[in-house]
Amino acid sequence: MSRLRQSLPSALTRRALALGACGLGVVAVAAPRAVDARGPGCPAGMALIPAGGAVTHAYCIDRWEASVVERRGRGSVSHSPYHPVAGLSVRAVSRPGVVPQAYISKNEAEGACAAAGKRLCTGAEWERACRGKKPTTFPYGDDRKTGYCNDAGKAPLLTVHPELGEAAYASSVAMNDPKLNQLPGTVAPTGSFKKCKNSFGVHDMVGNVHEWVSDVAGSRGTFRGGYYLDTHKNGDGCGYRTVAHDVSYHDYSTGFRCCAKAR
Repeated sequence: MSRLRQSLPSALTRRALALGACGLGVVAVAAPRAVDARGPGCPAGMALIPAGGAVTHAYCIDRWEASVVERRGRGSVSHSPYHPVAGLSVRAVSRPGVVPQAYISKNEAEGACAAAGKRLCTGAEWERACRGKKPTTFPYGDDRKTGYCNDAGKAPLLTVHPELGEAAYASSVAMNDPKLNQLPGTVAPTGSFKKCKNSFGVHDMVGNVHEWVSDVAGSRGTFRGGYYLDTHKNGDGCGYRTVAHDVSYHDYSTGFRCCAKAR
């Protein structure tokens, strides 16, 4: 497996910080207000993307990277974005100003999208949406601008686990430590980087967290866009693509967003 680098932003959901350094249990994160930011023919929180390039149909995509809520009976409760979702029934939500869910596998992301009446985007849909109307290499243009997106963060893994050294990159426990994304300079709340918005009104498609798409190569899944430490090693900006991990793989850098059929 290729080694994922690390790091996460500082603007953290404050109640989730109640987790502190212990990294145990699920922390209730205050639910943000609902946002009715819809494009024509799309559910709230989604943008309409017209056909173009390799995509022959119009579709909807989440404006913000996904967070999740845990399904409980007919209702739901908040889930800490700093914890894996293994064994939980979760539903994807698209909201601004919240820390997006990381620590999630492709299979789990697919289930979360399905529970919301959506699906994972195909790689072609994801890239079409990322590049915008023009299209461009980055959401904001063809030339990389450091700091426009969350792509210059601080590597957290060896800060949290210095005793492991390079072995930390091969440790599933270390790579899924809830403390990693709670450090300054790592994951940022959705929409925090105002210039990381494209001409379709979609935020954070480059940097912050990797985003799973539906594409597979055998048992390996695909994620796009890079994360807060790297948006260029596997392609620049909207062309960033990693195919290296099993569809059940997750770590502190892996997130997602959903797509849906246009109405």
